[in-house]
Amino acid sequence: MPRKKKMKILGAVSEVVPFMVTGGLGQVAGALAETLVVADKSLDMRIIMPLYAAFRSKYEHQMKFLGATEIQLAWRTQYCGVFELKQGGVTYYFVDNRHYFDREKAYGYVDDGERFAFFSKAVFETMDITKFIPDVIHAHDWQTSLVPIYLKTHYAERYPRLRTVFTIHNMEYQGQMPGHILHDVFELSNEHASIVWYNECINLMKGAIISSDKVTTVSPTYAGEIQVSGGYGLEPIIRENSYKLSGIINGIDTKVNNPAENSLLGENTYSADNLKGKQGCKAKLQSLFNLPNEPDKMLLCVVSRLVSHKGIDLITYILDDLIKLDAQFVLLGTGDHQYELFFEDMALRYPDKVGASIAFNPEIAGMIYAGADVLLMPSRSEPCGLAQMIACHYGTIPIVRKTGGLADTIQDCRLGDGNGFVFEEYTSRALMSTIKSAYDLYTNQREDWENLMREAMNFDFGWESSAEAYANLYRELEG
Repeated sequence: MPRKKKMKILGAVSEVVPFMVTGGLGQVAGALAETLVVADKSLDMRIIMPLYAAFRSKYEHQMKFLGATEIQLAWRTQYCGVFELKQGGVTYYFVDNRHYFDREKAYGYVDDGERFAFFSKAVFETMDITKFIPDVIHAHDWQTSLVPIYLKTHYAERYPRLRTVFTIHNMEYQGQMPGHILHDVFELSNEHASIVWYNECINLMKGAIISSDKVTTVSPTYAGEIQVSGGYGLEPIIRENSYKLSGIINGIDTKVNNPAENSLLGENTYSADNLKGKQGCKAKLQSLFNLPNEPDKMLLCVVSRLVSHKGIDLITYILDDLIKLDAQFVLLGTGDHQYELFFEDMALRYPDKVGASIAFNPEIAGMIYAGADVLLMPSRSEPCGLAQMIACHYGTIPIVRKTGGLADTIQDCRLGDGNGFVFEEYTSRALMSTIKSAYDLYTNQREDWENLMREAMNFDFGWESSAEAYANLYRELEG
């Protein structure tokens, strides 16, 4: 009996770990691909992304140049090179154009719309070079919204059997652009304007939602929220397309986030069966932030972008009260300047209680997850969140607000078996009340606290079940 051909999936994404990562998007896209190539041998999943200057010099010597073409984008004709690299069982294709991508950052430029329009066309125009014609293209977030749009408007005749999946990682960023660039940059005709036009501007995410065959977002609860009040204006579009929407929770890399095998912890490794190493990690963390070495004092942490929807405003309201509990607090993150200044000032005012690092530093983040007792994540909105899952694996107990992926991953230990503390009302009072509950358990019931740590560490947040859900979604489009 002839062996059935593998189903071919091409992930189109603007960032992927380990090459370029600015947040959860890059971590998720990379982990999904690596999990699927190992777990499902019926799929051939590959990734295509821009070749940024930020990682070119590090990886270029490992890449194979496959060829080059020219891409027409409205009146522009641009060079497009294609490089290939195989790593971790995944084949990666890198789109080379120094004019668009020879920049240190992935985003934040005035021509981002043009840059990612070029990349979206390159996804199709490079197939003749890579010789990889997928059955499904899986596009991620607004930067690749034009992939399903271009398939519908430009490439349907060339690839009539090709299907698309579009994943929304964060509804807040929708690729909203002024209308005058419809023809001049995006090369869309008046006939196709209705696909992307919304609320008096171009909205690329809206176009991707209506053009894709399947739409996913990164948690079941968030999939419901964005249809009601969390869609940043796109709620009607989401509801109209809810028949093709599903919420699939993200996972984390359980090998990297394993305190029993993390070489960065030195001699302080630990596990759910042996928690002793946690104290060594706590001592290192206190030393790093110039805090007194006080092993019995609760150490709370924040690892986050410093923006309001992450609940940072709530934390600023309660930090003085938190200090009165005789606890310590450390923070790592960058974001709105007002929050950066606030936490730097608090660290100066309370040097034996508060430590702040205004930076994006994965190594310090790992030390915080390993050494802290409690993670604060009181988000107003949170599509999925990875920090709460990583914290659990290190026995650092999350305090979260019941929203999005936080509601799907953290169960309140006060209601029975659980792996953290959950509150619902978005107020500083509700947050502080929950912190006091955790503080009481930590201070007065240490055996119960350690049992909670073990419960959290034993939760399965791996990618296997989520990757299987994506594989099943791809197969629904087969044929």
